[in-house]
Amino acid sequence: MSDGLSRPASWFSRRVRQWMPAARPGVWLLGLSLLGLVLLSLLGESGRLALRYEREAVLQGEYWRLLTGHLVHGSGQHLALNAAGLGLIAALFPDDYSWREWLLVALFSVLAIDIGLVFYQPQLDWYVGLSGVLHGALAAGAVAWWRHESPRLALLLSGIFVGKLAWEQWHGALPLSGDLAVVVDAHLYGALGGALAAFILWLHAHRQVAVKSRI
Repeated sequence: MSDGLSRPASWFSRRVRQWMPAARPGVWLLGLSLLGLVLLSLLGESGRLALRYEREAVLQGEYWRLLTGHLVHGSGQHLALNAAGLGLIAALFPDDYSWREWLLVALFSVLAIDIGLVFYQPQLDWYVGLSGVLHGALAAGAVAWWRHESPRLALLLSGIFVGKLAWEQWHGALPLSGDLAVVVDAHLYGALGGALAAFILWLHAHRQVAVKSRI
């Protein structure tokens, strides 16, 4: 590579390495919403059908649907609501977790939802959307507030969140959902997965502090 090309490439690589660790985790969450917009606009109806969670297809070996089903949406309204949810999470918890920790929260939420749908929701034929994972992120954020924010704020957020989950279990989706078909059990499973990941991260951080205090 000539000097004329190597210098700009080296500069760009250095800038990327500097930006990535410093970027606020909320930026990554907003990036995921943009990814969802791209997926919806490019794939269309045939793409959604090929990627959504579909129980019979999963049981026949199409395991990718366990992941991709969370990334596609049923309509533009559905996607817009999930994108707004991502923005809310980015605004509420901008520095509570690193982007790697957010990925762990998302992974636990996805696993919890998938296990719940496959083993405990045999009547559910298909599912799309990120709302279950968003509830996992909210649960993790609530746990983080118990660590970093005032007890009053943590209690307020936890109370609202638990109240929403309880309402959905007893009365169904909130009226704000409109005509969207909401799988409220996915919200519960996602919240449980996100909370579990958050408690694991809490214990890990506590152990690190304990080790440092001994040194």
